[in-house]
Amino acid sequence: MVCEDRRAGRPRHRRRPRGLGAAIAAAFGREGARVVVNYRRSAEGAAAVAAPFGERALAMQADVTDPGAVAAMLSTAEIRFGTPVTTIVHNALSDFHFNGDERARISDIPWPDFAAQMAVSVRGALNLIQAASPAMAQRGFGRIVTIGTNLFQNPVVPYHDYTAAKAALLSLTRTAAADLGPQGITVNMLSGGLLRTTDASAATPVAVFDLIAQSTPLRRVTTPEEFADAALFFASPWSRAVTGQNLVVDGGLVRD
Repeated sequence: MVCEDRRAGRPRHRRRPRGLGAAIAAAFGREGARVVVNYRRSAEGAAAVAAPFGERALAMQADVTDPGAVAAMLSTAEIRFGTPVTTIVHNALSDFHFNGDERARISDIPWPDFAAQMAVSVRGALNLIQAASPAMAQRGFGRIVTIGTNLFQNPVVPYHDYTAAKAALLSLTRTAAADLGPQGITVNMLSGGLLRTTDASAATPVAVFDLIAQSTPLRRVTTPEEFADAALFFASPWSRAVTGQNLVVDGGLVRD
């Protein structure tokens, strides 16, 4: 099962959901997994993501910054599917637009911007890990995947609050991997760059996409579907000896 939260601040009402969370949920559903599509506000979009998979998918509202809501969501999923959640993809994102021209610079960005990102990226991940890991440990198996950014290595845009929160999430990913490894639980991060195209990156000028494409060995910008395939790897038996790692999925733009 996959638990993911789509919180990007773009239009909520649309016929075809576009975003990394939707692509990840669809990838797991395609492979036969039972999928929990977690949302905070976008009920219509989450229902559209879950719909193609019928009884194998469940759209559920929960704010990942609220530990009680997270615990209730996992409990409901266990009752619905008759088994605990054993795979979590933490894709929660506070309201954010990937448009560097509109972002505050370091000289005037306020601390509340950082706090909002930390609450979702780090506190949300902690809540999910604390709620899900006991059942995973009891089964001796668990897969936790967090979502980072290649801006760690390539800070070309002033997303100070976003990048700082994701860097903290990487540290939590690695310390959690060390703590939970003896219980059969792996914790890894997938980091991407700008994806073509999601609701969050829709404000990005075409020229920026083209520039990124020409800077990659593959000469194209990674799609949400391509990124989602890497999430499948971390949930699969082929990654059973991999934990505490940060895999960059950006077409080779950043070679980590």
